[in-house]
Amino acid sequence: MVRAEHRIVLAAIAVFFALGGIATAIHGVLSGADSVTRYGAAAIVAGVACFVMLLNPTANDDA
Repeated sequence: MVRAEHRIVLAAIAVFFALGGIATAIHGVLSGADSVTRYGAAAIVAGVACFVMLLNPTANDDA
């Protein structure tokens, strides 16, 4: 159970990372900085992927 709690905390951090990526991508689009937009989009993809990976049940998790 303790391991699952750590995964939930990390998943919450991943959500905030993705939200920061959204803000960064919007800032890049509005300011015309292509590289900032790309980094923001990469942060969105990484944050959502980590969130999904961390909340998927594993073979060791109890039902």
